[in-house]
Amino acid sequence: MRLWLNRTGEVSLREQLITQVVLGILSRELAPGQRLPSTRDLSRRFGIHANTASAAYRQLENEGWVEMRHGSGVFVRTTRPESSLSPEMALDQMIGDLAAKARKLGASDALLKARLRRWLALEPPARWLVIEPDPELRGIVITEMEQALSLPVIGCGPEDCGKPTLLEGSMPAVLPSKAAAVRKLLPAGNELATLQVHPVTAELESYLKRYMPAHSTDLVGIVSRWADFQRIGQTMLVAAGLAPECLLVRDATRPGWKRGLEATAAVVCDAAIAQELPAACHAIIFRLLGEPSLADLRTREEAILSAP
Repeated sequence: MRLWLNRTGEVSLREQLITQVVLGILSRELAPGQRLPSTRDLSRRFGIHANTASAAYRQLENEGWVEMRHGSGVFVRTTRPESSLSPEMALDQMIGDLAAKARKLGASDALLKARLRRWLALEPPARWLVIEPDPELRGIVITEMEQALSLPVIGCGPEDCGKPTLLEGSMPAVLPSKAAAVRKLLPAGNELATLQVHPVTAELESYLKRYMPAHSTDLVGIVSRWADFQRIGQTMLVAAGLAPECLLVRDATRPGWKRGLEATAAVVCDAAIAQELPAACHAIIFRLLGEPSLADLRTREEAILSAP
C-alpha cells in the first residue's frame, strides 16, 4: 500500500497515517495478517518523528485495527473491530469498498476521483417547483402537494421559472393548461411534470346530489382566495337548487372574510382555506389535483429518495 503525507494540510500527520491505514484495511488493499512498515521505516521515508508513527499505531491497536507483536512488528488484525462504526467510519468503509471494486475493474485512482467529483456535482432534486401565473391558484396547488408529498414545495410565476436559483435542485410542475407555454420557457433538458386536474365541478355536483334537496334551505358558505373557485362553487350550488340568498360567498383575500361563517351548515372551500376556517365550521373540501397525478408525483419522489 502506498502511503502519503500532506504537511501543508490542516489534518495532523498522525491522523493522516491512521486514516490511510484504516482505508487500506477497509478497501482490502491491506490484507489481514499483513505486516505494516515499522515506525523507523515511516520516520525515514516521510521525515517524521518516530513518536508520531508510534502514536498512530497505538491508536490503531486500541481501536482494534492492528496488533503489535513484540520483536516482529505491527500487523493488520485478522478480524475487524466488533464495535459499531461511527458515521464517519461507516462512510470510510463504503468509500473503501468502492475503491476496491474500481481497482478490480482496472480503473485508475484519477478516473475514480473524476467520476466522484462529477457525481457529487449532480445533486438530486430536493423540492418541487409549482409554476403558475395566478398566485391564488398556485397557493392551492402548493397546499395540496404539501399534504400529499414528502419533499418541500415552492412556487413561482412563468416569468421566473427559468432562473437558475429556482431551478437548481427543483422538479418543475405545472397545470395542463400552462404546460406548453412553460415548457418553452424552461432551459433545454429540464423535465416538467404536468399535474392532472381533478374537476371541481364534477365532484361538487356528485356531492350536491346527495346533499339536496333535504338541505335546500340551509345557509352554505363558499370561501376561497381563487376567484374561479368562488364562481364555480356558486354556479354549481345554484344549479343544484340552492337559492342565491342561501349562499354566503366570501373572498378570502378581503378583510373580515370569516364573519358569519359560524352560522352556515357547511362551507365549500379549497384545501388552503380549509386550514384557516373557524373551528365551528363544517368544511367541504374540493381538491384540484387528482389522485392519479399525486400517485405519479409520489413515484417520482420515491425514486429520488431511495437513490443511493
